[in-house]
Amino acid sequence: MNRPATASAIAPATAFAVAAVGIASYSAMDALMKGMAISHGAYSAVLWRSVAGVVVLAPVFVARGKALPSREAMILHVARGTIAGASVLLFFWGLVRVTMAQGVALTFLAPLIALFLAAVVLGETIAKGAILGSLVASSGVLAIAAGQVQAQASTDTVLGSVAIVAASILYAGSLILLRRQAQVAEPLEVALFTSVVLSVLLLIGAPWFAAVPSVARMPEIFGAAALGSMSAVLLAWAYGRAEAQVLAPVEYTAFVWSAILGWLVFDERVSAWTVGGALLIIAGSLVALRGKTVPIPHTEAAA
Repeated sequence: MNRPATASAIAPATAFAVAAVGIASYSAMDALMKGMAISHGAYSAVLWRSVAGVVVLAPVFVARGKALPSREAMILHVARGTIAGASVLLFFWGLVRVTMAQGVALTFLAPLIALFLAAVVLGETIAKGAILGSLVASSGVLAIAAGQVQAQASTDTVLGSVAIVAASILYAGSLILLRRQAQVAEPLEVALFTSVVLSVLLLIGAPWFAAVPSVARMPEIFGAAALGSMSAVLLAWAYGRAEAQVLAPVEYTAFVWSAILGWLVFDERVSAWTVGGALLIIAGSLVALRGKTVPIPHTEAAA
C-alpha cells in the first residue's frame, strides 16, 4: 500500500499514540451517547448525533469542492447506512442496559463475524486460525453470559447483551460493504453520506420515536459528533503511517477506556467474568485476524 512521503519520518510509536487518542475519543463519545440514550432514548440519541454529524461534515465536504457521489457509490452509501443504522440503534439500546465495558467487549466479535460473512459473500477462504479464534472468542461470550447468570442479571440486562451481539452481526455486514465503499469513495464521503442516509431514515420515524432535544442538550449532541469525527481523522492519520499489524492492538484499549468511563460517569463495576470474557474475545480476535485486513470496530459499532 502506498503511504504518504512523510510516513517514513513517523515513528511507529507516534502513530500508535495518535491511534490511542483516537480510540479514547470514541470511548468518550460512547459515554456521551449512553447518557443521552438513558435520558432521551437510543432512537433520539442516534438520530440527533447523526444530524449533527451531517452539520459538522457537510461544510468540510463542500469546502473541499467534492463532487456528489456516483450512482454506484450512492447505492453503497444507502445500503451501508441502512445496515449500520440498525446496528447503531441496537448497540446503544443495549448499552443502556449493560455496563460500557461489557458492551464494548461484545462488539469485538464483529471482525470475526465479518471473516465468515466475507467467505459467504465474497468467496474468501476461511483459515484454520479464524475457526480456532472464533471458538476462543465464543468462550469469552459464554464467560460474560455466565457472569450474568451468577449475578442473577435482570431480563433487561440479558436483552441488552443480546442486542449488542445482534448489533455486532449487522456491523460485520457493514464492514463487508465498507470494503466496496473504500474502492469507490474517499473516507470523508463515506462518513458524510452514511450519516446523511442514517439521518433521513431516522427522521421518517421521528414523529413516533424521537424527542426534540432541548437547547441544553446541544453541547452533548455536537460534542458526540465532534468526538466521532476527530477520532475518525486521528485513526485515518495513524493507519496511513503505520502497518495495521502495529496498530491493531491499540483498538482493544477501548475496553480499558470504557471500563474507566463507565465507572467515573455511571458508577459501573466491571466483574471478573466480564474481564475474563473480554480477554478471551480479544485473544480469539488476534488469532483469527492475524494477517487479515478486516477493520476492528471502534465501539461505535457502525456508522
